[in-house]
Amino acid sequence: MLERFKVPKEDEVRVSHESLHDVIKAVFEKMGNSQSDSIEAADVLTMTDLRGVETHGVSNMLRSYIEQYTSGRVNPMPDWKIERETPGTAVINADRGLGVVLGRRFMDIAIEKAKTVGFGVVTVNNSGHLGAVGHFSMQAAQQDMVGMTATAAGRGVLPTFAAEPRFGTNPISIAAPANKEAAFLFDAATSQIAGNKFSLARRVGSNLLPGWVADSEGNPVMEEIAPPEGDRGYGDLLPLGGTRENGSHKGYGLLMMVDILGGMLSGSVPGMFDTEYFESAYKHYFAAYNIDAFTDVPKFKNNMDEMLHTLRETKPAPGHERVLYPGLAEHEEEQDRRANGVPLHTEVIGWFKGLETELGVPALKQV
Repeated sequence: MLERFKVPKEDEVRVSHESLHDVIKAVFEKMGNSQSDSIEAADVLTMTDLRGVETHGVSNMLRSYIEQYTSGRVNPMPDWKIERETPGTAVINADRGLGVVLGRRFMDIAIEKAKTVGFGVVTVNNSGHLGAVGHFSMQAAQQDMVGMTATAAGRGVLPTFAAEPRFGTNPISIAAPANKEAAFLFDAATSQIAGNKFSLARRVGSNLLPGWVADSEGNPVMEEIAPPEGDRGYGDLLPLGGTRENGSHKGYGLLMMVDILGGMLSGSVPGMFDTEYFESAYKHYFAAYNIDAFTDVPKFKNNMDEMLHTLRETKPAPGHERVLYPGLAEHEEEQDRRANGVPLHTEVIGWFKGLETELGVPALKQV
C-alpha cells in the first residue's frame, strides 16, 4: 500500500481481527443475509483489511454495502442461477447478490471444473460489488491452482485521449502458489489508482499525484491536487499509465479486456451502455487453472520459489531497502495485523460506534 494512504499513527486505533469479523458478520445479518452468507462476507472483508488493502476493507466498503442493502440495490437473499454451462465453463446470473457474499461459491465452481478438465472459467452477470478480487484468486492458489479474477462495472475511467469516462476501474488479479515463499498475488485496478483511494486520501489528508486524474476536458492533471469531493469522486480517472507517453494505451487495453472477459462473456453489455445501475450491474470473471493438468505441482511450486526468492534477493536501487514481488508485502502485513491488530482511522472507529446504537451490533474490541 502506498505510504500516502496509510492511517497516520496519531489517528490510528488497532482492533482485533476476530472482533472485526464478528461485527461485520452481525452487520450483514442485520441487512437480511443468512448467517452463512454473513460469514462469507466477513471472511472477505476481514482478510482484505488483514492484508492491508484498505480501499476494499471495512473503512470504505462496509458503509457502502449498508447503503446498497437499505436502498434495495442489492439482494440479501439472491436466487442465483447457472444460465449456460459446459464441462469447463459456466455463466451465472447472480440475481443482484453481493459479490463479496457469493464470490467464493463462483470460484468453487471454477475450481471443481478445473479438477475435471484442467481449467474452469465462470462468468457472472447481474451481481453486486466483488470487493478485493485477489481474495478469490488466492482461493484457487490455496488448492494448487493458478487463479484469476476480474470485475467490470461503471463509467468512471477515461479512455486514452477521451473527455468522457467509459469504464469502471476494472481490477484484475492473478495468484499462484509456492512452497516456502509467500504466494504470488497480483491484484490491481487497470486505472491509475482504485477509485476508493479518493476517500482514503480525503480521510488521511493526502493529495493525488500528477497523472492520476484528468480535468473536466480530459486533459491529464500533471500536478498534485486535493482529492475531489463526492461519494464516488472518480469520474475523471485516467487509465493505467496516465498519459499516452507513459503507456496509458496499455491501461486502456486492459480496461477493455476486463469488460470483454467479465462483461461480454457473461452475456452483458459493457458498463458504458448501462442506462440503469442493474441493467447489467457488476460483471465478474473467475478462472482456475489446474497446475497438475499442465505440469507436476511440486516442480511448479519449486520453480515459483526460485523465481520469488531471486526477486527478493535482487539488489535494490539507491534509496530503496529491498525488492518486493506482488503479494509479499500483503503477506507480511497480514502476519503483523494478526498479532498486533488491524489499524483503523479514528473517523472509522466513530462510525462503528454509531452502528452499535443504530443496528445493535457488537462493539469493536481494541488491542
